[in-house]
Amino acid sequence: MKVNGKDYRTVWMEGDTVCLIEQNLLPFEFKIFRAENYRDTCMAISTMITRGAGAIGATAGYAMAQAFLEGSNDIAFIENARQEIENTRPTAQNLFYAVERVYRAGQTSIERAVEESQQIADEDAAACKKIGELGNELIKDGSTIETHCNAGWLAFVDYGSALSPIYAAHRSGKKVQVYADETRPRGQGARLTAWELKNENVPHMIIPDNAGAHLMSQGKVDMMIVGSDRIAANGDVANKIGTLEKAIVAQHYGVPFYVAAPVSTIDFACASGADIPIEQRHQDEVLYQSGPNAEGKLENILISSPGSEALNPAFDVTPAHLVTAIITDKGIFNPEELGVLNS
Repeated sequence: MKVNGKDYRTVWMEGDTVCLIEQNLLPFEFKIFRAENYRDTCMAISTMITRGAGAIGATAGYAMAQAFLEGSNDIAFIENARQEIENTRPTAQNLFYAVERVYRAGQTSIERAVEESQQIADEDAAACKKIGELGNELIKDGSTIETHCNAGWLAFVDYGSALSPIYAAHRSGKKVQVYADETRPRGQGARLTAWELKNENVPHMIIPDNAGAHLMSQGKVDMMIVGSDRIAANGDVANKIGTLEKAIVAQHYGVPFYVAAPVSTIDFACASGADIPIEQRHQDEVLYQSGPNAEGKLENILISSPGSEALNPAFDVTPAHLVTAIITDKGIFNPEELGVLNS
């Protein structure tokens, strides 16, 4: 994707340094964060400098490669690094998938670990491009599409999952209108999805999280497309908190509800959504909001009752029966059909 006329991936590796778009500063400032070692990269994952299923996976793979570069043949160092990386974001399946692949490659050589991490990133970009091509077939000219959270190119290495079909439709000449849920508490829709759509010149409007039902009730939403951080073997989908509400409302009003995700997001060892760990994040994300002050510097502002506490689950699970279909890089499947991909 292009930013200011230059092609970027969300995350890449230069030598032994992992480079990431600093997403906490967007859309107010575009900056590259340089993680010099695996602990810096772990911090980038846990503090959401990078975020989104594929981006987390690729970044974790690079972090595992960094650990091999740093630890050489120190087995204890490598094992400890792996545990630290896996503890950064417990819900994201792509993280564990990438770490396992790079760890196994590293048993052969350090060079193989680095090569494997790069291959994972390349595969993620290719898979998301394919998701766009396949998902575009579901989008009619003139469609209005609602999204939740950000599952665009910032959430993956490139192209994105939920936004990839929208980009493909727009580039093919179809007229589309996007309603981007603001996605409290981190505002990924208002800050990241809207920034991406603006860069791509896709018509869009940011809407409050609780406006979706109203718009669907008036027939103003033709379809919903969301991403996923983990999909269970039975088709249950873990995604950003608030997704479940959207799926329930969509079913009530007969609005197709699609999930877009590469096959690497499917956890076939996880029987159902009940087995997916739900990350609990710090309450300050709910109690405070960040934005530029008069000098243009980002600062946090308390927006809630002083002294009150907050609960902040990062994800919820949408049961398979509420999902119309899952758009993967291997095809479009009903949730109960995912087993055919387990080979």
